[in-house]
Amino acid sequence: QVQLVESGGGSVQAGGSLILFCAASGRTFSDYTMGWFLQAPGKERDFVAAISGFGSTIYYKKSVKGRFTISRDNAKNTVYLQLNSLKNEDTAIYYCAADLTRIPKVTQGEYDYWGPGTQVTVSS
Repeated sequence: QVQLVESGGGSVQAGGSLILFCAASGRTFSDYTMGWFLQAPGKERDFVAAISGFGSTIYYKKSVKGRFTISRDNAKNTVYLQLNSLKNEDTAIYYCAADLTRIPKVTQGEYDYWGPGTQVTVSS
Protein backbone atom coordinates (compact mmCIF):
# COMPACT_ATOMS: atom_id res chain seq x y z
CA GLN A 1 0.00 0.00 0.00
CA VAL A 2 1.22 3.49 -0.81
CA GLN A 3 -0.35 6.90 -0.28
CA LEU A 4 0.31 9.72 -2.74
CA VAL A 5 -0.15 13.47 -2.42
CA GLU A 6 0.56 15.95 -5.20
CA SER A 7 1.50 19.60 -4.74
CA GLY A 8 3.02 22.46 -6.70
CA GLY A 9 0.14 23.23 -9.02
CA GLY A 10 -1.05 26.76 -9.63
CA SER A 11 -1.68 29.43 -12.22
CA VAL A 12 0.99 30.48 -14.67
CA GLN A 13 1.20 32.43 -17.91
CA ALA A 14 1.86 30.68 -21.19
CA GLY A 15 5.57 30.10 -21.64
CA GLY A 16 6.12 29.85 -17.91
CA SER A 17 7.23 26.95 -15.72
CA LEU A 18 6.03 24.98 -12.74
CA ILE A 19 7.33 22.03 -10.81
CA LEU A 20 4.93 19.44 -9.45
CA PHE A 21 5.72 17.22 -6.49
CA CYS A 22 4.29 13.88 -5.51
CA ALA A 23 5.10 12.69 -2.01
CA ALA A 24 4.65 9.00 -1.25
CA SER A 25 4.32 7.14 2.00
CA GLY A 26 3.96 3.47 2.75
CA ARG A 27 6.02 0.76 1.12
CA THR A 28 9.58 1.11 -0.18
CA PHE A 29 9.34 3.89 -2.74
CA SER A 30 11.87 2.43 -5.17
CA ASP A 31 9.66 -0.66 -5.57
CA TYR A 32 7.24 1.47 -7.56
CA THR A 33 7.16 2.76 -11.06
CA MET A 34 5.70 6.27 -10.89
CA GLY A 35 3.59 7.99 -13.48
CA TRP A 36 2.07 11.40 -14.11
CA PHE A 37 -1.26 11.79 -15.83
CA LEU A 38 -3.40 14.79 -16.63
CA GLN A 39 -7.11 15.34 -17.07
CA ALA A 40 -8.16 18.40 -19.00
CA PRO A 41 -11.69 19.78 -18.61
CA GLY A 42 -14.19 17.53 -20.33
CA LYS A 43 -11.58 15.01 -21.40
CA GLU A 44 -10.32 11.59 -20.37
CA ARG A 45 -7.30 11.19 -18.11
CA ASP A 46 -4.19 11.00 -20.27
CA PHE A 47 -0.64 9.76 -19.78
CA VAL A 48 2.13 12.36 -19.40
CA ALA A 49 5.29 10.62 -18.18
CA ALA A 50 6.51 7.60 -16.25
CA ILE A 51 9.74 6.62 -14.52
CA SER A 52 10.99 3.27 -13.27
CA GLY A 53 11.96 2.61 -9.66
CA PHE A 54 15.57 3.79 -9.95
CA GLY A 55 15.03 6.15 -12.85
CA SER A 56 16.72 4.07 -15.53
CA THR A 57 13.66 3.98 -17.80
CA ILE A 58 11.57 7.03 -18.61
CA TYR A 59 8.68 7.49 -21.02
CA TYR A 60 6.97 10.68 -22.15
CA LYS A 61 3.84 11.51 -24.06
CA LYS A 62 5.00 12.81 -27.42
CA SER A 63 3.47 16.27 -27.01
CA VAL A 64 5.37 17.00 -23.78
CA LYS A 65 8.77 15.56 -24.67
CA GLY A 66 11.35 18.32 -24.48
CA ARG A 67 9.10 20.49 -22.31
CA PHE A 68 8.35 18.30 -19.30
CA THR A 69 10.86 16.34 -17.22
CA ILE A 70 10.05 13.55 -14.78
CA SER A 71 12.50 12.67 -12.03
CA ARG A 72 12.50 11.06 -8.62
CA ASP A 73 14.40 11.15 -5.35
CA ASN A 74 13.96 7.82 -3.59
CA ALA A 75 15.60 9.13 -0.43
CA LYS A 76 12.81 11.71 -0.19
CA ASN A 77 10.03 9.41 -1.43
CA THR A 78 9.18 12.04 -4.02
CA VAL A 79 8.63 12.14 -7.76
CA TYR A 80 8.77 15.43 -9.65
CA LEU A 81 7.38 16.76 -12.88
CA GLN A 82 9.09 19.87 -14.20
CA LEU A 83 6.80 21.72 -16.60
CA ASN A 84 8.48 24.21 -18.96
CA SER A 85 7.23 26.24 -21.92
CA LEU A 86 3.67 25.78 -20.71
CA LYS A 87 0.81 26.15 -23.17
CA ASN A 88 -2.86 26.88 -22.65
CA GLU A 89 -3.65 23.28 -23.56
CA ASP A 90 -1.55 22.03 -20.62
CA THR A 91 -4.30 23.29 -18.32
CA ALA A 92 -5.52 20.24 -16.40
CA ILE A 93 -5.57 18.42 -13.12
CA TYR A 94 -2.30 16.52 -12.82
CA TYR A 95 -2.25 13.19 -10.99
CA CYS A 96 0.61 11.03 -9.88
CA ALA A 97 0.22 7.28 -9.75
CA ALA A 98 2.19 4.29 -8.50
CA ASP A 99 2.51 0.80 -9.94
CA LEU A 100 4.29 -2.08 -8.23
CA THR A 101 6.32 -3.10 -11.28
CA ARG A 102 9.78 -2.62 -12.80
CA ILE A 103 8.60 -1.49 -16.21
CA PRO A 104 6.89 1.90 -16.49
CA LYS A 105 3.39 1.79 -17.90
CA VAL A 106 1.60 4.38 -20.02
CA THR A 107 -1.96 3.18 -19.40
CA GLN A 108 -3.84 4.48 -16.39
CA GLY A 109 -5.48 1.12 -15.79
CA GLU A 110 -2.08 -0.38 -15.00
CA TYR A 111 -1.57 1.85 -11.97
CA ASP A 112 -2.75 0.74 -8.56
CA TYR A 113 -2.50 3.91 -6.49
CA TRP A 114 -3.42 7.50 -7.22
CA GLY A 115 -3.10 10.88 -5.59
CA PRO A 116 -6.00 13.36 -5.42
CA GLY A 117 -4.45 15.61 -8.09
CA THR A 118 -3.20 19.17 -8.34
CA GLN A 119 -4.59 21.85 -10.65
CA VAL A 120 -2.41 23.55 -13.25
CA THR A 121 -3.92 26.51 -15.07
CA VAL A 122 -2.10 28.16 -17.97
CA SER A 123 -3.36 31.49 -19.27
CA SER A 124 -2.38 33.68 -22.20
